[in-house]
Amino acid sequence: MSKILLCVTGGVAAYKVVELASLMRKRGDDVRILMTESAIRFVSPLTFSAVGNFPVYTDAFDVSNGTILHTNLSSWGDILIVAPMTANTAAKIANGMADNLVTMTTLAFTGPKIGVPSMNVRMYENPITAENLSKLSKSGWHIVEPESGHLADGERGRGRYPDNEKILFEIDTVLGPNDFKGLNVLVSAGPTIEPIDPVRYITNRSSGKMGYEIARAAKIRGANVALISGPVNLPVPYGVDGEFVQTADEMKNAILRRLSWSNIVIMAAAVADYKPSKALSQKLKKHANEINLHMVKNVDILEEISKIRRDDQFIVGFAAETENLMENSRHKMKSKKLDMIVANDVSHSDIGFGSDYNEVTIFCKDDNVIRIGRNKKSYVAHNILDIIKSHRVKLA
Repeated sequence: MSKILLCVTGGVAAYKVVELASLMRKRGDDVRILMTESAIRFVSPLTFSAVGNFPVYTDAFDVSNGTILHTNLSSWGDILIVAPMTANTAAKIANGMADNLVTMTTLAFTGPKIGVPSMNVRMYENPITAENLSKLSKSGWHIVEPESGHLADGERGRGRYPDNEKILFEIDTVLGPNDFKGLNVLVSAGPTIEPIDPVRYITNRSSGKMGYEIARAAKIRGANVALISGPVNLPVPYGVDGEFVQTADEMKNAILRRLSWSNIVIMAAAVADYKPSKALSQKLKKHANEINLHMVKNVDILEEISKIRRDDQFIVGFAAETENLMENSRHKMKSKKLDMIVANDVSHSDIGFGSDYNEVTIFCKDDNVIRIGRNKKSYVAHNILDIIKSHRVKLA
């Protein structure tokens, strides 16, 4: 993924950066960790090395490898992050001081930089700290604002270290191509559920992960993103406008409300094809050895979209198939008047349902067929957006 210089300074929140380093390792980032002397008082360098298997540097004057450390490190990374950024470190960097490995490397680093201030609320709200952070922002730093809540010292207020997923999102956004800026992207994800009675329902299998990764990727690349989601166990990606629904009818209504707003519609949800003709108001008791459910066809959301879509809108469908993938996908694309369809063979147990991995075949309106081999859904999501971008321009 990315080459990251992760600079840790001496705040109580330093222990939370251990998780950040672990998350970076899990997603494949190449990381070098720099620690101030104060940071070492909170977390051992050995802890960072153990969770990430990354090199950890603490001494600016270590010349054992025959190089000047801060100039060597500052020319290596794609991005530099200071987390937590204490009031002391913010003041030093804002005023050009370079008295430890972190500040020396930061001063020499010419790439994008992210600061994650975290401190006591009174220190954070001090006008001098505010001036220093404003100074950093004006000089090009991306500041991830702290959250409000209970602080480590027992006080309450702004200064709390933010969620690490928010920091990863900021990294990806800063390094992203920003090629979807100004576009409105509507994504559906997850299953719908159709009630049989108050405790039972019929659904389609879906974790929602693919749709959520597409929504996240589109937001990272600068789009305004609305996510219509069925019931899943996933957090809405940062910056994405999320709306939760239950049934196919609810999903249809939510999507149609936002359709005119959308430039691109990506229907990754696994919408239930059928529903019970009537949901019982009381729980169905299991007296009989068998029961018969009378099912009726659900609304076809893609079909509804195709009736009222504008010519300048780009519509993408998904197809989960167990056989005849090419034939079924092409038929669905043509019958629903789609610009593109993303098909995956869900008969494979190591991809698709519940997995972090997927492999897909993409069928385009111009008869182009593109296969994306097995990879993380985050990678597949960005590839899907690349293809949408390319073919949307062709059709414009």
